[in-house]
Amino acid sequence: MDSPNQPGPRRSWAKRLGILGAVVLPVLLSGCTKEQIANGFFPLESKGATNHTEAYTSLWNGAWIASMIVGLIVWGLILWAIVAYRRRKNDRGLPVQMRYSMPIEILFTVTPVILVLGFFFQNVQVMAKTTDDRTPGTQVIEVAAKQWAWDFNYVNQDVYYAGTQVPLDGTAAPGENAPTLYLPVNTDLEIKLHSRDVIHSFWVPAFLEKRDMIPGNDQSLYLRAEKEGDFVGKCAELCGEYHSEMLFNVKVVSQAEFDEYTQSLADQGNTGQLGPEYDRNWYPKEGAQE
Repeated sequence: MDSPNQPGPRRSWAKRLGILGAVVLPVLLSGCTKEQIANGFFPLESKGATNHTEAYTSLWNGAWIASMIVGLIVWGLILWAIVAYRRRKNDRGLPVQMRYSMPIEILFTVTPVILVLGFFFQNVQVMAKTTDDRTPGTQVIEVAAKQWAWDFNYVNQDVYYAGTQVPLDGTAAPGENAPTLYLPVNTDLEIKLHSRDVIHSFWVPAFLEKRDMIPGNDQSLYLRAEKEGDFVGKCAELCGEYHSEMLFNVKVVSQAEFDEYTQSLADQGNTGQLGPEYDRNWYPKEGAQE
């Protein structure tokens, strides 16, 4: 039996857990800034990058905060049960066995259903604003992925950029000499995605969107870049030996700078479009002239 002047086992355990939490929690939070937490731990450059990033960030923040609350409650109940119902020295035999508890069964059934339905409807709303958005782009750009580089067709201007593989041999920073995709700021864009050989994936981390590029199954990405700046992109699908070298850059610039760049492509003779004749498995139609 515990002495009246000594803390009981329960109070000792509570004190230890309190000390542990007081030490661990500040250490975990010390590595995060307010901006990182508010941005859902996404790349800081994603804030305001496109007309979709705010919706994605809000969905993610709501999801992980709700999950954290549920997790803390569950972990707290587990720890409480471990401490409160641990076996004592003088305990003999088995503890009281319970078949079920109707209130607890209802709680454990209704709560997950409410959470799943909440996540579902929030996700549907965000998808309606982002992936299901088909606002016609005033600027159309075709992006063709190939092992292990990228081609860019600027359809409105009828010019192109043919990318080449840039080896990661240590002579330059990763992506320094990689193909660069130019986008005009505050312009509705339709980015048509096409694969020339195997499955690739178009990913610009700052845009918080990724699209798989499957041969024979082209799709489009609709968005509006709302912040000028330089961003990095990469293939996010393992596509062969030099997948790690399949990088590209994105420059979001003013309309004047975009026009100047596309004009420079025309001046270099890069007029027309790089079509499917450059695909690995392309065959001319019967009767067509090569």
